Amino acid sequence: MAQNSDLRKGVIFPLGDKNDAYQKFFVGQSYLKSLVNDPQVNVSVGVVTFEPGCRNNWHIHHAGFQILLVTGGEGWYQEIGQKPRLLKKGDIVVTHDGVKHWHGATKDSWFAHIAITAGKPEWLEPVSDADYANLEEK
Repeated sequence: MAQNSDLRKGVIFPLGDKNDAYQKFFVGQSYLKSLVNDPQVNVSVGVVTFEPGCRNNWHIHHAGFQILLVTGGEGWYQEIGQKPRLLKKGDIVVTHDGVKHWHGATKDSWFAHIAITAGKPEWLEPVSDADYANLEEK
């Protein structure tokens, strides 16, 4: 696994703390730094950083959406029934209400994105090791 100094290299926001509150919804280690903590704002904004090989489970945002702004490293994004997308710094992903998806780092790179999220997430099954390994071969 990458050292924390590797994770911070080239990232404009702080790494954040180990994402212990959501660890059960991730394979591998992630970090979370909340950027907006205003109860009058109906979206959450935070930086999620993934160590190499880390990814979140399949999930759906109900009554909302998620926008990902990739700030560093390389990662994957996949919606159910679609081909996975390789993401790099500067890429933007918009996930609409009710769309099952997952995102995370590539096998050999850390990955960081700003997540702008509204609605309630429904966490589902993990992305299997076999399915994840096949992504790297494409």
